[in-house]
Amino acid sequence: MGYDLAAISNALTEGLKAFETAADADALENARREYLGSKGVAKAILGGIKDVPKEERGEYGKAANVLNAKLTEAFKAAQARVGAGKPSGKPGIDLTKPGKRREIGHAHLITQTIEEIVEIFGRIGFSQVEGPEVEDEFHNFDALNIPAGHPARDEADNFFLQLNAPDWDAKPVPMLLRSQTSTIQIRTMESRKPPVRVIAPGRVYRPDTVDATHMYMFHQIEGLAVAEDLTFADLKSVLELFVREYFGADTKMRFRPHYFPFTEPSAEVDIDCQMFKHLKKPWLEILGCGMVDPNVLNAVGYDPARYTGFAFGMGVERIAMLKHRIGDIRHFTTNDMRFLSQF
Repeated sequence: MGYDLAAISNALTEGLKAFETAADADALENARREYLGSKGVAKAILGGIKDVPKEERGEYGKAANVLNAKLTEAFKAAQARVGAGKPSGKPGIDLTKPGKRREIGHAHLITQTIEEIVEIFGRIGFSQVEGPEVEDEFHNFDALNIPAGHPARDEADNFFLQLNAPDWDAKPVPMLLRSQTSTIQIRTMESRKPPVRVIAPGRVYRPDTVDATHMYMFHQIEGLAVAEDLTFADLKSVLELFVREYFGADTKMRFRPHYFPFTEPSAEVDIDCQMFKHLKKPWLEILGCGMVDPNVLNAVGYDPARYTGFAFGMGVERIAMLKHRIGDIRHFTTNDMRFLSQF
């Protein structure tokens, strides 16, 4: 722009005309950018003061300041005339419209149930452990006292996989998706010396026909304690604490003799409490349990003459369905937000 006073005068005339003739917010914004923007005429003229000779700098600076002041005044007047709204290309916020609600997520009901159960057993020293979902036959069957030919090993009752051995010329190694979280107990005992006190949640897989109470993938949570001189009375006291903490202090509990290959003696636990009066059934089964079979202790290198242990296991979906009065196990996996948002 140099120090041409005539150029400053012309810029003032053109700028005032641009603001006076602005008919809407868009035109006003264009005029503001041209004359008062960071790269506009006024900024350029003010920045040119440094190039003006000292003897003329005072007069030039005065003219530049007058230009800036009058253009700013003209812009404000035009703004009041056409309105202070943003140009149509950049719409403002309409405060009269309802806001958008942002939903805050939370843990799935199955996760909530697992965390609550783990927390209860954690109070009495049970630490949480995990294990692989793809297992070998030793950990899923042999170490759990389930011999070859046992119905539980039938191919129709398991998801078997054929994985290549490390030696590609060797016979494929039979593997399977674990059918129970008892495999985690075996792996824990293999890696730890007694005393052991753990709680093991996780997914398990069985090729069941899907209906209201069966699913090919579900969750189990199992507990294990091994030490010297543990008895069935210790097992009963641990489960009684869990039942009363989870289902309520009024809950009654009973043990029914049962058979499991990995525990001896074995039992199933039934409960009766006010929570289930709507079902009109006096007793409801919730879990299986028993004293760890000596063959299982031998399989992991524990001396059954010195150590005893107890174990228990429950289906997480079944526990959640009972407590929250859910009638269909499929609700847990359909991702229906109308269902999931209730919990």
